[in-house]
Amino acid sequence: MKIKFYGVRGSIPVCGREYERYGGNTTCISILREQVNRIAILDAGTGIRILGNELVAKKLSQSVINIMFTHFHWDHIQGFPFFAPAYIRNQHIGLLTMGKKRKIKNLKEIFSMQMQKEFFPVQLDKMGANFEFFHYGIKETIYGAKLKAVAQYHKFRGGSFGFRLDDDDVSLVVCTDVEHYRGIDKKIVELAMGADVLVHDGQYTPDEYKTHKGWGHSSWTQAVEVAKRAGVKKLIITHHDPDHDDDFLDVVEENCKKAFPNCELAKEGMEVKVG
Repeated sequence: MKIKFYGVRGSIPVCGREYERYGGNTTCISILREQVNRIAILDAGTGIRILGNELVAKKLSQSVINIMFTHFHWDHIQGFPFFAPAYIRNQHIGLLTMGKKRKIKNLKEIFSMQMQKEFFPVQLDKMGANFEFFHYGIKETIYGAKLKAVAQYHKFRGGSFGFRLDDDDVSLVVCTDVEHYRGIDKKIVELAMGADVLVHDGQYTPDEYKTHKGWGHSSWTQAVEVAKRAGVKKLIITHHDPDHDDDFLDVVEENCKKAFPNCELAKEGMEVKVG
């Protein structure tokens, strides 16, 4: 399994020379299952535009492209209208969510609303691709891979979901937009137990978190504590604050490595082999 980061920024995309090394696009991760040569996508922040262009350029022949969503805040869906494969006639795209506590019941409505004519020139049903909408439970087997979801605290319980993917004896856990509001969440630790790679929200420094408690995000020290308790092999911290430039994040990464040596901050374009 291989993952690639196309967007690692939280809240809002940013641009400028001071963001070149870590990137300015919002959350989007591709997951390549190498044995079957299938790509799945997690979240559709602005980074999905670059991913979509790559898929078209490579002439991807995958009949169904599945996009799984952690939640539906703007920074996780705002790139979807610019996803090039969605304009290919007869391309099938699955839009997926998981979790029993989901507040959202009508997935199609979410994407239709952000693309209504007052906001965007092309409406969802005019894009060209065939869309299917799926609302799964907390455990599923999809194309032979085991997928598990856990409700996270993101302004409220169930405001977002963390995911674990077990496939071909390797494991990937992604917990972005999660806050350990009442101390380290034991459910997140259990989800990440023994994982090959844990991708975890780390938007704030410990000092910043003191004034941002309740905002729905973690400090990098909380991400490290989850990794230690869960015994993960590698930690990648993501969802960088839009006010944190490259030099700031370099210092954060240096401090993270001191606390958990096999740790790095996610960078746009970074590829990571899982397992």
